[in-house]
Amino acid sequence: FVAHGLLLDQFVAGLLGKGGEIAQGTGVGGRIRKEDVLSAGPVLHAQAPTRTPLTVSPLRGTTAPMSRLRKVVAERAVASMVSTAQLTTVVEVDVTAVARLRDAIKGDFLAKTGNKLSFLPFFAQATVEALQAFPIINSTVQGDDIVYPVFENVSIAVDTERGLLTPVIRDASTLNISEIAKTIADKADRTRNNKLTPDELQGGTFTLTNTGSRGALFDTPVVFLPQVAILGTGVVTKRPAVVTDAEGNESIAIRSLVYLALSYDHRLVDGADASRFLVDVKTRLEQANFDSNLGL
Repeated sequence: FVAHGLLLDQFVAGLLGKGGEIAQGTGVGGRIRKEDVLSAGPVLHAQAPTRTPLTVSPLRGTTAPMSRLRKVVAERAVASMVSTAQLTTVVEVDVTAVARLRDAIKGDFLAKTGNKLSFLPFFAQATVEALQAFPIINSTVQGDDIVYPVFENVSIAVDTERGLLTPVIRDASTLNISEIAKTIADKADRTRNNKLTPDELQGGTFTLTNTGSRGALFDTPVVFLPQVAILGTGVVTKRPAVVTDAEGNESIAIRSLVYLALSYDHRLVDGADASRFLVDVKTRLEQANFDSNLGL
C-alpha cells in the first residue's frame, strides 16, 4: 500500500506541478494530503472534444419521385405488416469467445481467403444450424399451406444507394464459415454494383439483416413475405457483465455482447418456438466451437 501511495503522490504531484500551485505536499515526507489538492484549486482542464459537423444533404427542401425499387420495398413492407401478425423477440448473447477466435485467425483468414472475417458469418452459421432444428422458422406460406423446405436459402439484407436488396445464399447449411464469408462478400459487392441476376434475389426462406453494421444495438425488422421470420443482428459492444466460473462464483468482467432480434409471423410461429430458436443460436455462439467449421 505504501508503494502504491508513493506512486499516487508522484502522479498527483506531476499534475499539480504542470498546472496547479503545489508540486510538494505538506504531509510527512512531502506526502500530498487532501487539503493540498483542495487548496491548489483547479488542476486539469479537460479539452472539449472537437465536433465534426454533419454534411447538409442536397435533398433538403426538394421533392423527388419514388424510385421503382423504393416503391417495391414500400409495397412489400405494407403488405407484410397488413397481412401478418408480427412480433419480435430479443436475446442478449455473449460473443466474447467468438471475438477471441476471430481476432486469433482473422489475419490468416484474410491471407488464405482474400476476405475479411466479420462476426456475420458466425451468426449465419449458428442461424442455419438452428433453422434445421426449427423448420417452422424457415417455412414459407403458400395460400393456406405451410411449406417446410429441405434447404435453408438465407437472404442477406444489403444496404445500397438504390435501397435495400436481399440477395440469397442458397443451401446455406452446406457451407462453412469461409464459404459463407466469401458468398456474403461477393453477393454484397455485386448487389451494390448492380451486377446481380434477377434469380439471385428470389427463393429466400429466411432473412438475416446486420443492423449492427451501422451501429444500432438492435431493431425490429419487418418480415419479407412469403417468409415467416427475419433475424436482426446488432452491433457487438464491450460492456460489463456478470460471469460465472466453473465453481459457480460470480464476478463482473468486460465482455463482448450483442443483441439478436427475431421478428416473426405470429400466425404460424409461437413465441415459445421463437425463444427456443434464439436460445439455440445464443448457445451455439457462446460455446463458439467453430474450429471444424472454419474451412481453412
